[in-house]
Amino acid sequence: MVDDALHQILNHFLDEEAEAVFEVLGVDGERLDTADGRRLTPGHAMESAAFVLHEAIAREDNSLIPPALKMIDYSLARGWDEAYGGLLYFVDVDGKPPARLEWDMKLWWPQAEALYALLLAYHLSGDEKYARWFERMHEWTFHHFPDPEYGGWYGYLHRDGSVSTPLKGGLWKGFFHSPRALWLCWKLLAEMLA
Repeated sequence: MVDDALHQILNHFLDEEAEAVFEVLGVDGERLDTADGRRLTPGHAMESAAFVLHEAIAREDNSLIPPALKMIDYSLARGWDEAYGGLLYFVDVDGKPPARLEWDMKLWWPQAEALYALLLAYHLSGDEKYARWFERMHEWTFHHFPDPEYGGWYGYLHRDGSVSTPLKGGLWKGFFHSPRALWLCWKLLAEMLA
């Protein structure tokens, strides 16, 4: 299953010509000129990049690192919101208006996944740009998501970083992305300091 997932990510969804990691492809792996076919989800791409980097470690296969770094680079180039900071939820690869109305929101999980992917990218590549991106993502994320009064992270922010809803748990936001990503960052930072 892991071999198949790696193959799918690196040979189908990662498109180096388009400098993008796609979400939806046609039955034969072709790009689709539809709203879903053009949709990029930077959080999923970051999460997938971290998965590929984990496999590079587990397999002792450094050839997996460069494509994973490209996935991160492409996600930052297209998904980082230059106007307000943070990762956008969805982006259209051709710059067309995304069909999903929540495209410009900032959700907790893409930021959390990006934190870990960036730290792991820095650890494995030694490239300082990933350390700088980690610091930038950390600063933005921890300035906007934690609730200073009651604790926990808000799940849904408007594009400008203001709280959309104070909801901290529900059908989609559970106890997974934030604690997992932060725990993995903590473990990796401890390893890096040792």
